[in-house]
Parts: sequence; C-alpha cells; structure tokens
Amino acid sequence: PARLFPRLQNDSWGKQYSHALFKAMSHMLCIGYGQQAPEGMTDVWLTMLSMIVGATCYAMFIGHATALIQSLDSSRRQYQEKYKQVEQYMSFHKLPGDTRQRIHEYYEHRYQGKMFDEENILGELSEPLKEEIINFNCRNLVANMPLFANADPNFVTAMLTKLRFEVFQPGDFIIREGTVGKKMYFIQHGVVSILTKGNKETKLSDGSYFGEICLLTRGRRTASVRADTYCRLYSLSVDNFNEVLEEYPMMRRAFETVAMDRLDRIGEEQPPGSARPPPLGLLPGATA
Repeated sequence: PARLFPRLQNDSWGKQYSHALFKAMSHMLCIGYGQQAPEGMTDVWLTMLSMIVGATCYAMFIGHATALIQSLDSSRRQYQEKYKQVEQYMSFHKLPGDTRQRIHEYYEHRYQGKMFDEENILGELSEPLKEEIINFNCRNLVANMPLFANADPNFVTAMLTKLRFEVFQPGDFIIREGTVGKKMYFIQHGVVSILTKGNKETKLSDGSYFGEICLLTRGRRTASVRADTYCRLYSLSVDNFNEVLEEYPMMRRAFETVAMDRLDRIGEEQPPGSARPPPLGLLPGATA
C-alpha cells in the first residue's frame, strides 16, 4: 500500500490498507466516486459502503430484469432448454445429419416452439374444467368427424379424455401389417395411406379414423398405414377403447359396422388363395 500511495508512506497500516482497499474496489466494481477521491478515513469507508450498496442494487436490478424477461415466455425457454439436451444427446451418439434434421423437424411440429407439462396442469384442475378444456382443444376433431358429431355428448367427452396427441412425419409407418394392434387413431389434420397386400392405396384425411379393426377382432393388423404428410393424430389405447365402449354398446356396433365394411374391401383386394380375416361375429368378444 505504501508503494501505491507514497503520500501515505508514514501513515498507519490501517489507513494505508483502507486506501488500498478503496482503490481496489473502485476498479473492481467500476463505480465512480465523484470528481475528487475521499481523503479522510470516514470519507473512504462511507464511499466504499456506498459503492457496495450501489453494486448490490445494480446486481439485483439486472437479476430481476433477467428473471422478468424469462418469465414472460417460460414455455419457450423450457422448450429451448429441452431441445439443447436433445442436441447434446444427438451429438453424444453421433447421429447422422438426416436423422438429426428429422428429429429437429419433429420437435418443431410437435411442440411448435413451446413446451408445457399438460398432464400436470390438467391433473390439478377439477373434472368439469378438465373436460371443458379437452373438449375445446379437440373441437376441430369433433367438428370434422361424423362419428363424434352425431354421437352422445357424454360418449364424446368420455372418448376425448382418453385420447393422446401424437405427431407423425411424412413417410412414417403409423401401423405395420401383421403386428399386434394396441391403439387406434383419429386424424385431426393430415393425410394417410392405407396399404393392403393388393398394393391398392386408400387415402384418409381430416375427420377419419383407422386401426379399430384390430381392437375389435383381437387379431393382427390387416393393413399398413403410412403418413403422407405431417399428421396430427389422437391415439386411443385398447384398454381405454374397451372401457368406453362397455358403457356405450351402440357405439361399439357403429365401430363394428365400419370395421366389417373395411374387412370386406380388404378381402376383395387380396389375391386369390390369401387368407381373409374372419368375420367379427366369429371372434371372441371385442378388443385387442
């Protein structure tokens, strides 16, 4: 300190180190102390105290401002944090570029830049509020689907509360022929192709559903389904399918009627000698 302040060379060590601490804090905190540096010990310590208070207030202001900005769009911040983990995962496993691009596009279409813990949010609400929100979120699906538009509102609500939202990319096989089916799907938006052994394609779009045959027959998939565009679907598991239809037997018969028509068409398209799916009436119960 004596070398830094020659004029303090003959002063006490307390005064020397006080001025040295003042000078260090002035440089470190980057806060000015006016046109003239303090000289007396009281002025030095009061100035240092004011610098500390000023630096603390400045830091608190920056911290609160940052937290406020982040809280304005917390869902986007949560999405960005999640996607950073995805990028690190892809880099760690050295995934090829085309796979990384497909994963990026999936996240963009699935979450659209925002991420919510929807199950937790809905789980905290009362049942009437939860049903109201689900009906509102699925209003386009209900409006485009004759099955729902003409059905009992209680059936529609019971069905919607058990649906799970899924996104598929162009070229994805949503269903593969010969596999055991555990879900059926409702198309909110997009186009899919039903592929049979006869190499004939049938297109389904908004408001259609598929995959119910396997749930009713307890058999394996009778056709493959491929996404032709980005598809926003709602899936229904076999257990939930049976649970809802046990309460609404009339709707089970409506599903069976459509399933029989599709089975007939699949049977007609199959080449001679191929095995045709058995009629629904010869199968034990309904589900799978």
